[in-house]
Amino acid sequence: MADNDESTRLVAIACDHGGFALKEALKVALPDVTWLDLGTDRAESVDYPDFANKLANAIKGGKAARGILICGSGIGISIAANRHAHIRCALVHDVTCARLCRQHNDANVLALGGRMIGEAVAKECVEAFLSTVFEGGRHQKRIDKLG
Repeated sequence: MADNDESTRLVAIACDHGGFALKEALKVALPDVTWLDLGTDRAESVDYPDFANKLANAIKGGKAARGILICGSGIGISIAANRHAHIRCALVHDVTCARLCRQHNDANVLALGGRMIGEAVAKECVEAFLSTVFEGGRHQKRIDKLG
């Protein structure tokens, strides 16, 4: 991330108990990323909507421009995040989808399933998500229709 604006260099990350191990692994695997860790900080059961909401509020408040959310499957936390009008959260399972969600959909949040994806693939997905630029053009009119 080459931009010097602090909010564009800072990546919010949050998870529930099902994503805790992968969240911690990604923070170690990607030491060049400046993380805004919004929890959870333990593997005990917590509610994924609480952490999706924290991340959505951090983006809305300008604390970060992009975010990573992780729950067991990635499904629940992505649904919770997408309830916020300013969030375009994409659940991905491979690097191609991670790249395309930025390139074509201007996703600002990436969701991963901590029990569905391995650490190496998750790392590649996050790297692609953070390094890919939105193409705009024909894709922008579609984004505009999302409301």
